[in-house]
Amino acid sequence: MSLLQREREIIVNNEYIDRFDFEEVEEFIRGASKNLFISHKFKTADHMLVQPRGGFPTYDKVFQLYKEFKEANVDVLPLTIDSNTRLNDYASAKKMLALSEENDVDMLNGYPLVNHGYRTTRKMITHYDTPVSLRHGTPDARLLVETALASGIFEIEGGPITYLLPYSKNFPMDKAFLYWKYVERVCAKYSELNEPINRESFGPLSATLQPPAIVIVIQLLEMLLSLEEGVKSFSVSFSQTGSMLQDIVSSNVIKKLARKYADRFGHEDATINLVYHQWMGAFPRNKEYSDSLINTSTVIAAMVGADKIITKTRNEAFGIPTKEANAMAVANVKYTLGMLKGLPTVGDEEEEENLTNEVDEILEAVFNDGADTLWRKVFNSIKKGYIDIPFSPHIINANEVITIRDPQSNIRILKKGKLPISEKSFAYERSKIKLAEGERVVDKIIQDIGIML
Repeated sequence: MSLLQREREIIVNNEYIDRFDFEEVEEFIRGASKNLFISHKFKTADHMLVQPRGGFPTYDKVFQLYKEFKEANVDVLPLTIDSNTRLNDYASAKKMLALSEENDVDMLNGYPLVNHGYRTTRKMITHYDTPVSLRHGTPDARLLVETALASGIFEIEGGPITYLLPYSKNFPMDKAFLYWKYVERVCAKYSELNEPINRESFGPLSATLQPPAIVIVIQLLEMLLSLEEGVKSFSVSFSQTGSMLQDIVSSNVIKKLARKYADRFGHEDATINLVYHQWMGAFPRNKEYSDSLINTSTVIAAMVGADKIITKTRNEAFGIPTKEANAMAVANVKYTLGMLKGLPTVGDEEEEENLTNEVDEILEAVFNDGADTLWRKVFNSIKKGYIDIPFSPHIINANEVITIRDPQSNIRILKKGKLPISEKSFAYERSKIKLAEGERVVDKIIQDIGIML
């Protein structure tokens, strides 16, 4: 038995799950419908895939949510996991699930997949015969991902950086890297049985004034960490920045550099997709304004040539959206996309050159670290502040980078902390910033965070 398989036997030997039958799971994945694989859908679809967000505690409510989405002609179904499971607290998830079922009140903010188990969940997944994407935010997702894959969920979001630094204060970073290495290996192993399991990174990060250079660097590093373990289908992503130009520039650079670095590290056979998140910051309470924001981001998704768009609803400012609001959002986005064909190619050479230089400069500093493996180089680079996510709660994150918007709403780096970008690149960023006389930076930051309110 391999070292990986021995570790897997230990992981699934858990009091909160039924007996795990690896042979039966392999047989299921080998014969699974190709419609369950988003990697297959990416290859065969002639349109941008539309995926909402959503998840409820009970099986019945998720089943009804999926029914609503299917009637709205959804392409990819979501499965959002509850917060207790994200923290590996399966005991609390079990109690809250029981209360939710007994009282028909949602006591969890998502679906406790581990407690439901793969045999139960698989019935729902195979019933709808549609790709499902796992959304969770878990630094240690080993048991969750084993359960998801056994259920027929063949897209796994997250990574050791994007599901740690924006979400956790003190979860050990080295453990996160090793736990995600496990996830990558299991996804790679199952990818040999049928269509590839797709891995997707989480580009929005803390969703607050994220500079495109940092977003792209992290996307590319999580891509390389995944591909080096044998994953063959990967999605890089980013979210709407608040500037149409910056979104277009970001998409052009991330697509170009993802292919460049995948090939440079010997992964020419890997398929790389682009995912665009609709606005992830604070939404206006005026629902008509929310509709306008969502429509604008749909137009941008079409202009950047995304392979998949992840939708929001007009109810974002008021809590967890209902299944009806979520389904309406899917239908409206699909309607808008139907009108957006044959769009012109748009770009900005100067902006693309500077962003490309910034990403290359940071990545070269990461690769030049003296550690013997890529994950250790990335680990060291985060500790040194070479990778620094604004507004991250994690104690390791340097939090020295300060960003504000320029007059065109582009996100600019005002203070670079220890980011290893050249003086030329930094001077370009600073040259675009215009602070009014006497304007305090902290007031500008608050104003820029609430740009859509």
